Amino acid sequence: MTEIGGATRLYALLGDPIAQVRAPGLLNPVLARRGTDAVLVPVHVAPADLDQVVRGLRQMANLDGMLVTVPHKAAALALADRASERAHLAGSANALRREPDGTWTADTFDGDGFVRGLAAAGHQLSDRRACVVGAGGAGSAIAVALLDAGVAELRLSDTDPGRLETLRCRLSAAYPGRVTATARPRLADADLAVNATPLGLRPDDPPPFPVTDLPTHAVVADIIMKPAETALLAGARGRGLAAHPGEPMLAHQLDGYLAFFGL
Repeated sequence: MTEIGGATRLYALLGDPIAQVRAPGLLNPVLARRGTDAVLVPVHVAPADLDQVVRGLRQMANLDGMLVTVPHKAAALALADRASERAHLAGSANALRREPDGTWTADTFDGDGFVRGLAAAGHQLSDRRACVVGAGGAGSAIAVALLDAGVAELRLSDTDPGRLETLRCRLSAAYPGRVTATARPRLADADLAVNATPLGLRPDDPPPFPVTDLPTHAVVADIIMKPAETALLAGARGRGLAAHPGEPMLAHQLDGYLAFFGL
């Protein structure tokens, strides 16, 4: 890593929990190889403190941007002065950039990274039936990206009926006839099933959905990065299903982050 000095530009990664994040370990070496005098630092922020912490960070003259992870992505959108169209559609953001006039712009890269990761692994999305379990910040961004990538049908599910219906209405208006929502995921004929919930971060978590309900050709994707092999992915492999881990979603966001922050 480049030596940190008084001229080093700062970027903060906000989350709760924070110990599992992989972005600093991937992004900081890239900055060092480029000779960019900047560093990404994890910041543990409880949901009740997010607004106050972000307002404080915005007063730091050498802080140029923030990345946002669980569970702050929806709340982060409201803290920006403006946002990209895909962030508005998703209702969430995972990156905020300070502009020269001191205002902040938000965007979301989760969906783009997820779709790029699937494509790099050889998985086709056009005309497929995709089920996304979890309508939070990451799940909503993934839903938008899957629709943009041409899935024929997007099936949403979430344990929070209000959040689920809000996302369904927003996406149905933008992508008419292609979005459905149910409390329990519809898996029997799904081509792709995505865990976009935090379930799997802890070893005693229940599975986000039963892989036994999926057809034999289905791809099971998990956005959790630590552990790399979640119980969901292990169960999918045990059934002979294609399993797609979480790290490619982050790895394929790095170029987007660098361009967004002008690094």
